Amino acid sequence: MEVPQQLQTARILLADEQALYREAVRGVLESEPDLEVVADVRDGVHAIAEADRTRPTVAVLGARLPRCDGIQTAEIIKGRVPGVAILLVTDDDDHAILARAFEAGISGCLTKDCALADLIETVRALHRGETVVPTSILGGLIDYLIGRRRQQQDILARLAPLTRREREVLSLLADGADNKVIARTLVISPQTARTHIQNIIGKLGVHSRLEAAMLVSQNEIHRELRGVPSTN
Repeated sequence: MEVPQQLQTARILLADEQALYREAVRGVLESEPDLEVVADVRDGVHAIAEADRTRPTVAVLGARLPRCDGIQTAEIIKGRVPGVAILLVTDDDDHAILARAFEAGISGCLTKDCALADLIETVRALHRGETVVPTSILGGLIDYLIGRRRQQQDILARLAPLTRREREVLSLLADGADNKVIARTLVISPQTARTHIQNIIGKLGVHSRLEAAMLVSQNEIHRELRGVPSTN
């Protein structure tokens, strides 16, 4: 007979660069009968290895892990351990970082200065399959996401005059490709690639190929770029 989810012990992977923080958190978590810390490590690479080995149900990750940061680590662990819930612990409530983290698949977030009782209850909630965002963070995070989406929509409107080929060139520019790579990838001449780039710069009203590339990469619209309706 299967034990109900709420009675199952949460198997916790703990990863943070600060040894004293890990020691304190581990002691508090393991004082609870339904929580078990199966591994604690100081960096993202070891967190991924321990996730493979221990198959945790909850991973508590520091946002600024060495070698592989918390968001990258979360994304990799989510891909390797089906069903794992990930709690990101940040030094502050940087909404850009938190937005990236939720896109990477985390289930909850807390700041490092939260009460340990809140950490315990959040781990339990994630183990039950819930998503947890503190009210002190939620409002600002929603405002950030709305503002970012509006900015992306404004940029997509600026991209509309580009032809389909120019959008392809711009996407490659945003990935760091030079003229030769663009020409080879799109099977065009280097001169044609240069012409497309000059047209892109003119239509977007920017001053350089670098500024055009940054317009795409900094606003995270690679996926949308190829789907922008062209006016040409």
